[in-house]
Amino acid sequence: MAKKRMLDFVATIMYEEYNEEGKKVYQESLLIQYLNSKMNAVNGNSKSRRSFANIYAIYSLLVVYKEIQESYENFKGTNFTHLWSYCRSMYGGSKLQNHSFNNRIDREFVNKFGDENLIIQQNGLYKINTKYIELSDYNVADVARKIIEKYVELIRQKDEELGRRLNELASSDEQYLKQGLSDFISEDSEARIFEISSYAILRNYYKKQSVYWGESLDCLNKEKLELYKMGRTNANDGGIDFIMKPLGRIFQVTEVMNFDKYLLDVDKILHYPITFVVKTNKTKEVLFSELTEYVKAKYDDEKIQNKYLEAVEELITIVDLNEYINKLSLEELKQVLNDIDVYYKLEMNEEDEEE
Repeated sequence: MAKKRMLDFVATIMYEEYNEEGKKVYQESLLIQYLNSKMNAVNGNSKSRRSFANIYAIYSLLVVYKEIQESYENFKGTNFTHLWSYCRSMYGGSKLQNHSFNNRIDREFVNKFGDENLIIQQNGLYKINTKYIELSDYNVADVARKIIEKYVELIRQKDEELGRRLNELASSDEQYLKQGLSDFISEDSEARIFEISSYAILRNYYKKQSVYWGESLDCLNKEKLELYKMGRTNANDGGIDFIMKPLGRIFQVTEVMNFDKYLLDVDKILHYPITFVVKTNKTKEVLFSELTEYVKAKYDDEKIQNKYLEAVEELITIVDLNEYINKLSLEELKQVLNDIDVYYKLEMNEEDEEE
């Protein structure tokens, strides 16, 4: 795998630690390269996840390594419960899932970086492979920890800045508030922010609408549309991000333009009609035209083509979300803002118990 350019904060730490040798150490250290590849979220990259689970798993193992470094060669390893408790005690870690200790890191690491597992597992015990820490001239355990600690600090600062931005918008006029919400759903917005913001916008837009249902025309019930969020943004949700009651509409948020991902999501829910919320400035008409061309090029059988295309109930893009923003009143816009605040805190486990 080609070496990814060092992120600015990683480059700074490497220089502070090794001076002119920093680039050389980076080129030699597959561990530092791996960490660097998982930290794009500091730049607000729209396609980047925070990767706390993988990063914290490595950090917990490095902490143990430093505690018993002199005798680590004969150390059998640490049990999962201890390591996982440590990971979940770190910033934003309380709701992490345990996939990182179930070979996820090793599969990714061996596939893209090294020829041996980064984490050694034996008899339910875990330890870090010292091959990736103890280089020929340097030990990178300390610098790896510093990089992780700085990354967490930068992410925390981003979260605090979002909190300040939300407070600022809460007391702003209608036009400024609309612009602020539009910024949250831009193509450059962080994946987590886009999904939460798009949900809040759609929730408040749809709840203004009602449907009538019943066993006969003489016995109809009126019910407002209600959109529910089906888990956290980084969850393995089986192709469902939001679901609408009472219509049963399914929504999936995506930020990729690889249409195979769309088809995979359709397959996940057995071709049940699905609405894609897409982070793009293209119109839904242009996007559907491109999707249609892709499906027809991929499959010769017209029945298969129709099977996929008919499963796409609607495409909602940034263009549509901005239109919905403009249709909301000031009171409704403030509710959108409140929803973003609440769901973001839930993501980061910062929700007050009384809320």
